[in-house]
Amino acid sequence: MGSFVTLVGNPRAGSRTRTVAEAAAEAVGRRIGHDGPGEVVDLAALGPHLLAPGPSAGVEVALELVAGADVLVVASPTYKASYTGLLKAFLDRLPGGALTGTTALPLLVMGDPRHALAVELHLRPVLVELGAHVPTPGLAVLEAQIPDLDEVLGRWADRVVPQVAGALGEGVRA
Repeated sequence: MGSFVTLVGNPRAGSRTRTVAEAAAEAVGRRIGHDGPGEVVDLAALGPHLLAPGPSAGVEVALELVAGADVLVVASPTYKASYTGLLKAFLDRLPGGALTGTTALPLLVMGDPRHALAVELHLRPVLVELGAHVPTPGLAVLEAQIPDLDEVLGRWADRVVPQVAGALGEGVRA
């Protein structure tokens, strides 16, 4: 089983977005036989370094982890009907094609169900542009669903695992 990485684009440390993202990665990972916790790249800690003029070892390590992932859960809260600028700034640091061979699972946490399409209209296209294989619909989690997160993620993982397992079985990573 290859590497499993969770990328969290919330500017606040200890966020609900991170909680949801890690639980989503665990739900999928368990079902496809991934043993052990995956890596987590939490951009809250890297935010001040993303736009700094000089190189940052922490940012470079995070970029390498994300680019090397076999499965990548990309999570953000919904800001202004899209994902965060922090996540965009990080993804902009990846070169074109950096996610080729990566199976990506986009996830947005939102307060209003009217923003549910943002995961498909905004987050999925940037991942595809970077070369990721996005075999499943993105996950839109309402903040009101967080108390029932195990149930929500269980239903979602049951639906997406066949596509993720298929992508991994086909050797999507070149």
